[in-house]
Amino acid sequence: MRTEKVMYFTEKEEEFANLLIEIGTKRNVAIVLVFLANIPEATSREIERGTDLRQPEVSIAMSYLMEQGWIRSRENKAENKGRPVKIYELAKPITEILDSIEKKKQKEANNQLTLVQKLRNCLH
Repeated sequence: MRTEKVMYFTEKEEEFANLLIEIGTKRNVAIVLVFLANIPEATSREIERGTDLRQPEVSIAMSYLMEQGWIRSRENKAENKGRPVKIYELAKPITEILDSIEKKKQKEANNQLTLVQKLRNCLH
């Protein structure tokens, strides 16, 4: 039997994930993002164990993160015969990812304010 090291969130990482969720990031995406921000790279299995998410939840989160260009993956030959293992890592520093989240939220807020202004204009 082989031993594996399982990573767990610290209180600060929990807070980081919760703040991402509060600003509208999907829970699974936020958790996977925080997990990857704190390690150099990880396999899907390591992400599942470290985030306590199921494989489909990790897969959906990874798809979203890939679409955003925030993570990248590479394949590594499996130890035994079988499918190659995908290894994931952040494609950008977490600060750049936060910058893009901030820009998106500012745009959303500006759009909402524009709609409120249009509502006011309807009263005149």
